[in-house]
Amino acid sequence: MKLRNLLILAFVVSPTFLFAQQWQPKKAILMSKFAKDVKAESVLPEYPRPQLVREKWMNLNGLWQFQPAKSKTETLPSGNLSRSILVPFAVESALSGVMEHHESIWYRRKFKIPANWKGENVLIHFGAVDYESEVFVNGKSVGIHTGGYDPFTYDITTSIKGAGEQDIAVRVYDPTDKGGFPRGKQTLNPQGIMYQSVTGIWQTVWLEPVPKTNISNIKIVPDIDKSVVKLIINTGDQSSADVEIKVKDGNKLVQTKIGKANTEIIVPVSNAKLWSPDSPFLYDLSITLKKGTQQLDAVSSYFGMRKISIGEEGGFKKMFLNNKFLFQIGPLDQGFWPDGGYTAPTDEALKYDLEMTKKFGFNMVRKHIKVEPYRWYYWADKLGLMVWQDMPSPNSYTEKVPPVDKKAFASELTRLVETHWNSPSIVSWVIFNEGQAQHNTAGYVDQVHKLDPTRLINQASGGGHFDVGDVLDIHSYPPPAVPTSAVQTLACGEYGGIGYIIPGHTWKTGPTYIMIDSEKDYTKMYDDFATDLAIFKTNKGLSAAVYTEITDVEVELNGLLTYDREVIKGAVEKIRASNEKAIKTNIYIKDVLPTSQDVARTWKYSFDKPEGEWMATSFKDENWKSGLAGFGTKGTPGANVKTVWNTPNIWLRQEFTLGDLNGINREDLVLYIHHDEDAEVYINGVKAVVIPNYSSNYSMVKISKESQDALIPNGKNVIAIHCTQKQGGQYIDAGISYVETK
Repeated sequence: MKLRNLLILAFVVSPTFLFAQQWQPKKAILMSKFAKDVKAESVLPEYPRPQLVREKWMNLNGLWQFQPAKSKTETLPSGNLSRSILVPFAVESALSGVMEHHESIWYRRKFKIPANWKGENVLIHFGAVDYESEVFVNGKSVGIHTGGYDPFTYDITTSIKGAGEQDIAVRVYDPTDKGGFPRGKQTLNPQGIMYQSVTGIWQTVWLEPVPKTNISNIKIVPDIDKSVVKLIINTGDQSSADVEIKVKDGNKLVQTKIGKANTEIIVPVSNAKLWSPDSPFLYDLSITLKKGTQQLDAVSSYFGMRKISIGEEGGFKKMFLNNKFLFQIGPLDQGFWPDGGYTAPTDEALKYDLEMTKKFGFNMVRKHIKVEPYRWYYWADKLGLMVWQDMPSPNSYTEKVPPVDKKAFASELTRLVETHWNSPSIVSWVIFNEGQAQHNTAGYVDQVHKLDPTRLINQASGGGHFDVGDVLDIHSYPPPAVPTSAVQTLACGEYGGIGYIIPGHTWKTGPTYIMIDSEKDYTKMYDDFATDLAIFKTNKGLSAAVYTEITDVEVELNGLLTYDREVIKGAVEKIRASNEKAIKTNIYIKDVLPTSQDVARTWKYSFDKPEGEWMATSFKDENWKSGLAGFGTKGTPGANVKTVWNTPNIWLRQEFTLGDLNGINREDLVLYIHHDEDAEVYINGVKAVVIPNYSSNYSMVKISKESQDALIPNGKNVIAIHCTQKQGGQYIDAGISYVETK
């Protein structure tokens, strides 16, 4: 992890061949507060791969030549290209200096190999290029790569000519919506929850000298139960050279172990300091490849001693960290920037979102259908945030879609796992999201489990579910909800979406799940949802929840931060207190009037608007029909329909006998309701609550003091509900519960 000196080395050996003054950023609708820090002569200068570090390297970020191509089959142009672009910002982004979309493009630049690299092989690394790329060195094609999210490398030693200037060119083809390959939230027609496309080089490009026999990859697997860390040090030529491994705690040597390359080496780590969000301790690694006394190659790395697993607690399957249950709560993080697209303007910007996530009191983050540069995971490792890593989905939320490229999906899923399995922060792989291009779910779960049996596998966040993997994950907006399973751990993979417009800091306004117009209401609603989570954790076995979301993204205005990262919408200390409640507080619920979630109850109901005071205890409902709850239509998310309701309105009444309320604080009585959509609820004729919009499952709602006081102990009571259908599914069921906090 000793990266401090690497910046100096990188730019000592990487002279600037193009003048920075040729670059000017374009002006996007919004520019982030970090845009001003982008310098063409020093673009993302940090060492890009913190878990496999060498001292010598050359950063190729900066100003490149650029021009659109007529087609993906266009031959390599001769001479200079017509325009310039700032790498590694995608061609559509403002920071690229282009801010245009082209399906096919060319890049070109010159570089020189430093004299002290003589006798070594030269590798060129690309962090990520979206989507198909072909790399040419001095006019010779060195390889074609497909996949917009995974790093790739070419050995260009034989393509280098002499000691003078070398020429590198890159052809890129990216059909975006027109291809059935993984592309996440990108579209050529941004709207709603789909955003601007990303074409071309969007992560760091760099050169590195290596010996002929070199360390090509490392795999790190901690085992806290056996107090060891298991390593495989791979060499490209499958050498049987010796490997010396040193584990360090700062300057203190913890352990030295010698083994063979390309075989598992088990290194004891006694009395290990465990990695967790509260104590994200990282051990340093020094790895040397040797042949006898001769040093062939050397890299540095790091690892965290931690374990993620499923355990039993309170009759539920729970997510355990280091053999103990820890409720996981984090924001959805989509990784888009108004000025950089997929690429954060600076390393400080990349770090900022994670720092704010930590300050808000979250202990987890869901990286949503995108894969980040290695340094993002480095900061998650360092700061102590558990990561749910999504696989980017094909054909996301678009009407006209091509057939899913199943081969590309399977290949990129494998690459995702293999290129990120060393990061201690990653605790879960999420294969699909909300049924988007979902296919062969059980097969992919098995594929990922074979690749990495040490992490949790989430078959599909928000559906569809096929009883495979470790996690059953539903989505619920705005309030959270909890699914039911005896064999899988339970998660609410998305909830919230509280919209709050900050004038002057919006990309574009549009509808969201619910809109709030004051910080006071914003933080109160957030806290109400945190209370729901604590209740679900305590009583229903919920292990984790993901709030939508950390930042606004284009038309989505439900971030805790504005899209430009200029404004924090809700006071940090209040959001943090709410999250700590969800993590640490137990809130027990006891039924006063049970819902029909488990055992169906009989209600009187009418689809026709009743005359008179239909909510009053004296109202005569003998002409109404009787039916078992819940009421609604099959297929409505979270619904357990016993009686079909498919008209615009339904009116419901239920008479129930209440027991003794002694020892119960009436202020702790709440409505436990699943409504789709608008609902108004009365208790003994007194208005309890009016609830707009819809929920995707049962959630707690506070009721008025007047309705609490209207309840009659040891006597008959009436609950009356009117629910309205607007669009999509429909459902209604409710009960009354007592809440106790410990």
